[in-house]
Amino acid sequence: MSSRAIGASFRDPSGFIFDRDGEIYRQVNQSYADHYKHLKDSGLFDELVSKKLLVSHEEVSPPAPPTPEHFLTLLPEQIPFISYPYEWCFSQLKDAALLTLRLQRLAMRHEMSLKDASAYNIQFLNGRPIMIDTLSFERYREGSPWVAYRQFCQHFLAPLVLMSRRDVRLLELMRVHLDGIPLDLATSLLPTRSFLNRGIYMHVRLHARYQRNYEGAASAKADEEAKAPQSRTLSKQAVTNLVEDLRNLVRSLDWAPKGTEWAEYYSGDSYERDSLEHKQTLVRDYLKQIAPDCVWDLGANTGVYSRLAADVCNRVVSFDIDPACVERNYREIKKEKEQRILPQLLDLVNPSPALGWAHDERASLAQRAEADVVLALALIHHIAISNNVPLAKVAAYLAELAPNLVIEFVPKSDPKVKTLLATREDIFPSYTREGFEAAFQEHFEIVKATDIAGSERTLYRMRRRT
Repeated sequence: MSSRAIGASFRDPSGFIFDRDGEIYRQVNQSYADHYKHLKDSGLFDELVSKKLLVSHEEVSPPAPPTPEHFLTLLPEQIPFISYPYEWCFSQLKDAALLTLRLQRLAMRHEMSLKDASAYNIQFLNGRPIMIDTLSFERYREGSPWVAYRQFCQHFLAPLVLMSRRDVRLLELMRVHLDGIPLDLATSLLPTRSFLNRGIYMHVRLHARYQRNYEGAASAKADEEAKAPQSRTLSKQAVTNLVEDLRNLVRSLDWAPKGTEWAEYYSGDSYERDSLEHKQTLVRDYLKQIAPDCVWDLGANTGVYSRLAADVCNRVVSFDIDPACVERNYREIKKEKEQRILPQLLDLVNPSPALGWAHDERASLAQRAEADVVLALALIHHIAISNNVPLAKVAAYLAELAPNLVIEFVPKSDPKVKTLLATREDIFPSYTREGFEAAFQEHFEIVKATDIAGSERTLYRMRRRT
């Protein structure tokens, strides 16, 4: 048996998380003991867990020799798939922001406060956001400001405002700025008219001005007298009002998923109705034969086949490159209260890499988990032809992600491929059914291949070679 510290928590003096034979544990350090006791004794922990706002945990014996700072070891509720804010759609980030503010409001009622407001402390479980960092709560001290105000604005408010008022793709800045989008950068990117909104002006532009003017103050006196509002002495009511003001601002932000090429994909697909029904039957049958616990649907669009997969497995991670598709997928999940599907924003040609200190704070997609099955439907032509990725490289990467693969081959004669080739030279002589099978057989055994009725496409079930 072996233990491994998780890089995402090494900055926190209150404790850290570690992996012990596939289970995640959390060590609580002595420095956090008083806060932890108050969290439990005040009733805040029980209230948050009962409302499914915070992961539950058990206090357990350390599974490995603890460090000298050890106070307690916790075995928290396990999160099957860890996602990051730069992989969320607009509404996922908005819901995570509103949860963070709700946690702060509830904490204040129990004489506690969030000492950080990192978006990475929120995960999605059973279709809804949940707090995973038990050690983020500290005892409230009368007159103290909300110390997490700046972090909340950088991790949640700035990206949400940029997405709603400028361009939804600006969420990608979170991949570069792991501690949130700097407020001066957000200010420079926002249209001037955005600052007619009082909340945006105060919490983004004015906040950025305070940071710029006073954080680098030469003298300690000037720094103490003229710091940003979040670092001044504030009454408890003032902190409550600040949180409520942020809540109203976040609730007012919106982004309408527009009709992009992929968001409308299925309305103009290459399939006749009978062909589509045949494909759905084949996908369902293939998945039933594999009997997976977890499916990753790559290129999921709005989640049509993710929902089909959810009927035969426990968990589906539904990936797509298009923010509009992911947004529509998530909104449908909320509407239907679906618990088995997690929508994620993913460019498969440029998947989330390992990031942070020593490339160890945020894991790459392949490092975080392994699916039982990868679904790759109506996808291969976009990767191989639109992005010039050789079939052999596609096969090798998909083999890293799961031991089973259900993949659809779309030939050059298909209308969708003809559209891709209409404005470019055909430099893909190996993009044939024979070339596809040869490339994938280097990494997979072809268990079954079935032509989809009424089309020239073929659906394959493959098993990774050992």
